[in-house]
Amino acid sequence: MSGVPGSLDDWLPRFDFREYHERAVPVDELAAFRALLETPAGCDRLTRALLGLRGLRAGRVPLGRMFEAMGFDVLERTGISLVVGTTGQPWRPTGPLGAFADSRPATVRIAADLRARRGMISTETRILALDDRARRAFRRYWFVVGPFSALIRRRWLAAASRAIAAASCPTAPSPNSR
Repeated sequence: MSGVPGSLDDWLPRFDFREYHERAVPVDELAAFRALLETPAGCDRLTRALLGLRGLRAGRVPLGRMFEAMGFDVLERTGISLVVGTTGQPWRPTGPLGAFADSRPATVRIAADLRARRGMISTETRILALDDRARRAFRRYWFVVGPFSALIRRRWLAAASRAIAAASCPTAPSPNSR
């Protein structure tokens, strides 16, 4: 195990697919994590459009609540990390998500986290196919969806970083405020 509280290594140490993104931020871990959790899932027009294409109307829902609203189990939450998971067939838009511990054939297990650590905020997603059929189906799905998923996650981190910068930058008085 990783020794890092709330680590994906504790929940999905083996995986077939992985996506990881990080961004440097100039604040402590607690403030960074709070900003990340408060970032709207639909943080900009493009992100809202991409989520909408997937049938998700996330809009202003904060990332800290979005996964649970989508049906993910909260696997672990600490002051600097949120780990969520589910099992299902994401390549089927109408397919229901199941409990993370579920191990039905032809499904994948998905674990994802939002984290702050040592001047960084990050998001990681890991996917484990529970059989060869699911692995082939997910590979085809991920070939198309993966780049857009990565773009969404990078935009989440950028939006959180902007919010952190805005909160830590004192507002200059306007010239007309004398």
